[in-house]
Amino acid sequence: MLKITNLCKSFNSNTDNQINIFNNFNLEVETNTSTAIIGPNGCGKTTLFNIIGGNILADQGNIFLKEKNISKLKEEERAKYIGRVYQNPSMGISSSLTILENLSLANKKGEKFTLKKLLKKENIDKYIELLKDLSLGLEKKLDTKVKFLSGGQRQALSLIMATMKYPDLLLLDEHTAALDPKTSNLIMEKTKKLIEKYSITTIMISHNIKDALKYSDRIIMLNGGQIVLDKPSADIDEKELIQIYIRKFEQIVA
Repeated sequence: MLKITNLCKSFNSNTDNQINIFNNFNLEVETNTSTAIIGPNGCGKTTLFNIIGGNILADQGNIFLKEKNISKLKEEERAKYIGRVYQNPSMGISSSLTILENLSLANKKGEKFTLKKLLKKENIDKYIELLKDLSLGLEKKLDTKVKFLSGGQRQALSLIMATMKYPDLLLLDEHTAALDPKTSNLIMEKTKKLIEKYSITTIMISHNIKDALKYSDRIIMLNGGQIVLDKPSADIDEKELIQIYIRKFEQIVA
């Protein structure tokens, strides 16, 4: 489904400050699976997401999504196939717009449109049904500007916006890291429900080992831009994974 081959990426190339992130990195992700990526800060997790999503281009290598080579596509072109939810609840949404306006923009992702034709009354019932699934009362706040929502509400809205066009791949970039534990658990459960409902192939970056195990089929640990652990989540428990983390990095990021 997703296949990355011979990926290379450096920053500040040909300078004294050159940083090599990936060198012939390879990864395959199967359809309708959830993969959790863990590892210390600077190991390449977010850079990998940025390369997959098109925020930055790889120096070398190829990225195939459903056998289509997307390596040279611009970020806005990849957005037709890839949904992403960021760590910051305000990213991926427009805080100055209402919930309805944000949903309308997300519904037009990958299409050409004019602002005049953005809001369509015939789509409102669809938006209401999507929001009802969250059980957060957002369907009653369509005309509320997003900046007035709580962090959890904004992140839940981001999830709906990222999945409403049924992307081939969903990237969750530490999307609960900025939330309190109770809200984080709520959003993780809502995330699981949406992924299962639409059978979306998902890759999740997480610093929470417990969540990484609970909400994934596969655990990948990165260090220095390399895969140092790749196991089915069912084959490893939290205690064992923490011990591996300690041995490899001499610290736990949780």
